[in-house]
Amino acid sequence: MEGRKHGTSDKNLFSGDPSASHYMVLAVLRAFIRSSRSLRLSTLPFSHSTSPSTSILRNMHNVVFVLGPPGSGKGTICAKIQENLGYVHLSAGDLLRAERQREGSEFGALIEQHIRNGSIVPVEITCALLENAMNNSGDAKGFLVDGFPRNEDNLQGWNKQMTGKALVQFVLFLSCPVPICIQRCLNRGQGRTDDNEESLKKRVETYNRQTFPIIEHFEKNGLVREVKSERSVEEIYADVVEVFNQAAKV
Repeated sequence: MEGRKHGTSDKNLFSGDPSASHYMVLAVLRAFIRSSRSLRLSTLPFSHSTSPSTSILRNMHNVVFVLGPPGSGKGTICAKIQENLGYVHLSAGDLLRAERQREGSEFGALIEQHIRNGSIVPVEITCALLENAMNNSGDAKGFLVDGFPRNEDNLQGWNKQMTGKALVQFVLFLSCPVPICIQRCLNRGQGRTDDNEESLKKRVETYNRQTFPIIEHFEKNGLVREVKSERSVEEIYADVVEVFNQAAKV
């Protein structure tokens, strides 16, 4: 698999233990999740060796995790899948940026700090935003969860919060050499505060140390479908369609 290594240091990007106010924020989040509309389903362990009943599967959200280095084309490809294949695109990064900008957000400053540092937002916040977006999307065929889980903490948080509510069909891994990814990010002109060389180096470092091992974890479980994304959008998407067609036969 490609798109892993880049000449950055191994300095930890996290900044110490959370403060008491951070714990209060997470407590508010948990209360918010409990009070929001959610699916009431039997608990299902996160294991693809488990054979849940057909009735449970029908009530679970179908999910495809879309992972790859920054600039690998996740957003572009997800938009085409959403347009043509009926899956709803949920970008963890876009949800976090929207929450950061939302007037009156309790978590905006915390999200801003992590985005600027190229570090990973606490999993409770990301999972809350993803779960609420799924619950509010009606009868969607499935969801493309773009850029998540990004580390082991994300994966454990997902398993804790979404077990019995979502079935991970597979992981779409868009692999791409890091120099191409960085050049794409610098040229895309989306006005993102983290699309600058310093932040990109931190994001690549975070991806190398924390996200790529998650892809390797899913690969060991036979769930990774790799598509090389240094090519044209048309070539990438043709391979992606084939991946979804094969998944539909299972």
